[in-house]
Amino acid sequence: QVQLVESGGSLVQPGGSLRLSCQASGIIISIYAMAWYRQAPGKQRELVATSGRSTNYADSVKGRFTISRDNAKNTVYLQMNSLKPEDTAVYYCKVEGSSFWGQGTQVTVSS
Repeated sequence: QVQLVESGGSLVQPGGSLRLSCQASGIIISIYAMAWYRQAPGKQRELVATSGRSTNYADSVKGRFTISRDNAKNTVYLQMNSLKPEDTAVYYCKVEGSSFWGQGTQVTVSS
């Protein structure tokens, strides 16, 4: 049984930082491309970053967000710096090429 459990979401002020974690079980992430998506209220879910043979980022987060993974811990991370109110969303972890999603973690950027 594959499970992806996100954590690290919180309320943070503009300009602040957060690190999200995605702990995987039932799957060995080292052989898969992993991704972070987000969904803001009233908007479609969008791809934020992927980590596979290469890393890729949405234009809106380039230079501010960094995706990384610790294969020994079977965990994927999303380091988010210089956060903006428009980064407010539920952030989801996903195994790319599959239907495996986490339950999401809320990030709110507000003063």
